[in-house]
Amino acid sequence: MAPEHAGQRLDRFIQHRIPRLSRTRAQEVVRACAYRADGTRRRASERLRAGETVLLVRPPFEEPHVPLYFDVLHEDEAILALDKPAGLPVHPSATYHKNTLTYLLRQRFGAQSPQIAHRLDRETSGLLLCGKTLDAERALKNDFENRQVQKRYLAIVRGVMPDDAGRIELSMDRVKEGLHILMEVTANGEGYPSVTRYRVLARRDGATLVALAPESGRQHQLRVHLAALGFPIVGDKLYGPEGVQTFLDYIDTGMTDSLRERLGHDRQALHAYQLDFTHPATGEPTTLTAPLSDDLVTLWGRPIPEATLRSSAAC
Repeated sequence: MAPEHAGQRLDRFIQHRIPRLSRTRAQEVVRACAYRADGTRRRASERLRAGETVLLVRPPFEEPHVPLYFDVLHEDEAILALDKPAGLPVHPSATYHKNTLTYLLRQRFGAQSPQIAHRLDRETSGLLLCGKTLDAERALKNDFENRQVQKRYLAIVRGVMPDDAGRIELSMDRVKEGLHILMEVTANGEGYPSVTRYRVLARRDGATLVALAPESGRQHQLRVHLAALGFPIVGDKLYGPEGVQTFLDYIDTGMTDSLRERLGHDRQALHAYQLDFTHPATGEPTTLTAPLSDDLVTLWGRPIPEATLRSSAAC
């Protein structure tokens, strides 16, 4: 510990070192994890001494609960197309290992399981492509990397979008300060060029169902672009009207009734609906879709004709 922190309360010190923690959460961390070198517990109100070491011993890790299933939309000798539920992470991370789509695929298919060809955020539901052979995996990944796959998403956003269609062209980059996972719109030619086309499919009081076609593939692109336009995705914990505060509150307390009311939904109302791609085995143009997830149909609050969803292809 640096000398300038001498005399500081332990909970304040931990909050300083982990800025995303609230004071209450920092106190909980002290109660659960803070020890002296001799193994005795520490208290949040203790004052620190210059040069001492603060030990935080994490309790045995338990992965958060997630949906442990997926639906198969299409399967042939080369590809497997899945409908991923919202909440299921695609790849392992510091928080998730067994509770991931990658692990579920190994459980179902064994060591030679299909390989996922692209990514979806944990909270995003919908269509995900896998290659069943090495050649198919390479071909799909190459096409995604080179923007040869046409993607269509569906989102429910806050507010009534006035234009029936449009093109959002706003450069993006990582934020210079704050949460490292955040992206932001940049100005004066800085950042990475980013383009999203959109088409309004339906409107109701206070919300719009919109189809989205990203021409570039920046992290959080659709969420950032819609928020910059003034129509953030319902349930977005990072780019909604309150900015990152809802994300910090979610980390602190988990989902509560009051937080759900502020967000408008448990998760970001974003669904990967359609992919147009070249089949890696046949070379034929192929289109696959994933039906809009039940929770988003319920969130919309009224029937959505299939013809309305199919019209997203005109985006």
